[in-house]
Amino acid sequence: QVQLVESGGGLVQAGGALRLSCAASGRTLSSYTMGWFRQAPGKEREFVAAHSWNGVSTNYADSVKGRFTISRDNAENTIYLQMNSLKPEDTAVYFCAGRADVATTPRASQYHYWGQGTQVTVSS
Repeated sequence: QVQLVESGGGLVQAGGALRLSCAASGRTLSSYTMGWFRQAPGKEREFVAAHSWNGVSTNYADSVKGRFTISRDNAENTIYLQMNSLKPEDTAVYFCAGRADVATTPRASQYHYWGQGTQVTVSS
């Protein structure tokens, strides 16, 4: 089993920045693909970004490309999502997720391990 715990969410002004963290326990993440998803009220869970093992590939949703950066710290068993130039439409609950494979798929059903989510609110 893998347990994931997100942190770093909060309230920021439009144009500001946040860094989300996801700490994992139960397994090392070095051979996993890790992803970030988000879900706003009444909407489907949306792919944000993914990062494969050893940082060999990344994948970003078009809506966040150029603004968000996903990274890993294998020594700390943690993944991060650096979010810059935040917009009100980025407001959502953000979830980290993992899968025991190398493909940076945007499909939520392909991820087997999920955190509880952390709220990000961007005000105008």
